[in-house]
Amino acid sequence: MSTDFILTTELHNKTLVLKTSGYINNTAGEEIVEEFSKHFNGGINKVIMDLEKTNVVNSIGISHIIDIVEKLLDIDGKLIFTNLDPSIKQTFKTMGLFQFAEIADSVDAALQ
Repeated sequence: MSTDFILTTELHNKTLVLKTSGYINNTAGEEIVEEFSKHFNGGINKVIMDLEKTNVVNSIGISHIIDIVEKLLDIDGKLIFTNLDPSIKQTFKTMGLFQFAEIADSVDAALQ
């Protein structure tokens, strides 16, 4: 398993799309939160996390995602996950993340 992590971002009006590639651990989670924070202060209210090229998220990575969820909930924003690996989807479901976030089939569907 490659430990290289790559994060790319796209901004669509007030929606931030975060596309990840690789293992989301503590370092990757910090990078995601840092990128989110840059745009959060700019007025975004929706985040789409495309995890198509990620098949492992550890507990510390999840804690960073929860930080994003909490900030979005404070402004009535939303987080939408796309292209989830089945094991990540099950982990997020078990942890109750889908009480506060949504799932979409694709980035295009989430942008609607």
